[in-house]
Amino acid sequence: MSLPQISDAEKPSGPRRTRIQQRNRQIILDAALEVFSTHGFRGATLDQIAAGSGLSKPNLLYYFDSKDAIHRELLTRLLGTWLEPLRKLDPAGDPQAEIIAYMRRKLHLARDFPRESRLFANEILQGAPRIEDFIRNDLRDLVDDTAQVLAAWAQAGRIAPVDPYHLIFSIWALTQHYADFAAQIGMIRGADHDPTDGAEAFLEQLYTRLLAP
Repeated sequence: MSLPQISDAEKPSGPRRTRIQQRNRQIILDAALEVFSTHGFRGATLDQIAAGSGLSKPNLLYYFDSKDAIHRELLTRLLGTWLEPLRKLDPAGDPQAEIIAYMRRKLHLARDFPRESRLFANEILQGAPRIEDFIRNDLRDLVDDTAQVLAAWAQAGRIAPVDPYHLIFSIWALTQHYADFAAQIGMIRGADHDPTDGAEAFLEQLYTRLLAP
């Protein structure tokens, strides 16, 4: 499944791209997503991406002038998608229902976009050199705002007293694991086993008990 189209960061300032140009760019990005999510940025090569896209390397370089440019485009498209589940948490809603709904959204994101999750994880493991500004600003601001909401719910006795930041981190860890460590799950439970099978019910039970006032 390809990444949703969420960013206009790479729109040209000159004439609009033709349909063939748009199609070829998307073909390159789809191939690059597979290569980067499998090998990481350092292990990926333009030759691998060209082979995966079915285009020659010179043709690929017509659309993107470097491996870094392709990687940045993928990350730019991904970041908005990664924020959306947390943005949907409603401060006016029922606290437990809102937190569990957020957990579900994150789990579904890992289930439906495992390559994108691994792309993000690989970038973080390298120290996030290409998205440091995003993490220090957009993501941090959103997490801070959400932590204030969670803390207010706990203070009002609407959920159990929990560290709001670690609550968020735990949801990230327990949902993204199913994408980032899918190979390990497959080796334990069988390659044809859906890594997230049963995960939603288990995590809902876990957080319902954790958050009960």
